[in-house]
Amino acid sequence: MASLAGFVVLLASGCSAQELDTWKRVGMPPPASDRATHTLSLWQGAWIAALAVGVLVWGLIIWAVIAYRRRDDSVPPQTRYHLPIEILYSAVPFVIIAVLFYFTIRDQNAILKVDKEHPPANVVNVIGQQWSWTFNYLENPEVGTTVWETGTPGELPTLYLPVGEKVGFKLNSPDVIHSFFVPAFLFKLDVIPGKENYFELTPTKEGEFAGKCAELCGVLHSRMLFTVHVVSKQEYIAHLRELKAKGQTGEVTGGAHSTTQQGLESGSRAAEGVTK
Repeated sequence: MASLAGFVVLLASGCSAQELDTWKRVGMPPPASDRATHTLSLWQGAWIAALAVGVLVWGLIIWAVIAYRRRDDSVPPQTRYHLPIEILYSAVPFVIIAVLFYFTIRDQNAILKVDKEHPPANVVNVIGQQWSWTFNYLENPEVGTTVWETGTPGELPTLYLPVGEKVGFKLNSPDVIHSFFVPAFLFKLDVIPGKENYFELTPTKEGEFAGKCAELCGVLHSRMLFTVHVVSKQEYIAHLRELKAKGQTGEVTGGAHSTTQQGLESGSRAAEGVTK
């Protein structure tokens, strides 16, 4: 045991602070939203529980190997059943499942919580379509109108968000099921035709983050990517005004003419879809 502890200390001493932080997050990216902390704590807790069960099982296996190793040619006592042990290994998994279920539901409710009394000033209607994304920035008081931007598998769209401000996301699809996923937010939610999903979060860190579709949606699913720019409120408003100056106003909701399949005249830029 002492040698194992020494090996762990030696291994840790050779890691940088960044590597140690990655180990603490068990491979998860650094959280960049207020909802990400719930997912991260649940992920870490699940690993701790799994390691505890693993250590217990390994310990019992090693103990059984040593304590009941063959010492002579005699036949060991034969037992048809052992009621306490059978109850134990039947009850313990149910307890583990119940505990994990409780924490999962608790964190899920916290992640999906919507503040109806204080709705966000910034709302984005996200359209997932084969095979790219359209982002409608719904009417902002400082811009005066709804503006949009889109992309293609070859020209990725960008999503701008203000740091430190709550943002509401409406998710819609005109074709098949997609999934809106930003790994840095440690959150994803399905985009389902005929059903609008909604969630809220607050970006907590400025920077550029990758986004993708996390649901197999067709031949170009792997190229259904986008880039998230989390910027200051001033930069966010300036970007919306830039879209307004380009004439990209109104709400583009997608449809048969908004497909972004590569080679179809740059996907019609989704502007030929249904615009409110």
